[in-house]
Amino acid sequence: MGHWSAVASEKGVLNGMSKAKVLVALNGKDIIGTLRLTSLRPWVIDPAYFTPVHRPVYLVDMAVRPGYQRIGVGRSLIEQAKVLAAALAGDAIRLDAYAGVAGAGGFYEKCGFTERGHVVYKSVPHIYYEWIIKR
Repeated sequence: MGHWSAVASEKGVLNGMSKAKVLVALNGKDIIGTLRLTSLRPWVIDPAYFTPVHRPVYLVDMAVRPGYQRIGVGRSLIEQAKVLAAALAGDAIRLDAYAGVAGAGGFYEKCGFTERGHVVYKSVPHIYYEWIIKR
């Protein structure tokens, strides 16, 4: 675990899932990736950095099992998140990524997200990203 991680409790996970749409990537019966989309703004996200929209959707808690990284699982999750966000009448998907070694900034750029700003939280640089939903 890195400095951004915390031990998850069952109560915390269930609470987060109850307030979000969860996407899961499977290989057979094994979960190999997941992410959550929520309309609730994470406290670390400062809306001043983003394009003003009426219904932003936030991508949080994305993870892909290490043995399945760099083979398209994450990109597939992102593409499904874009479809789901549009179906939920969202105007944009917003997220923050770590700018350090464990960060995924380049990944989000390859998936079509635009960098919107840099912030530092607990001495760790973050990058804000946004994808505007075109109708």
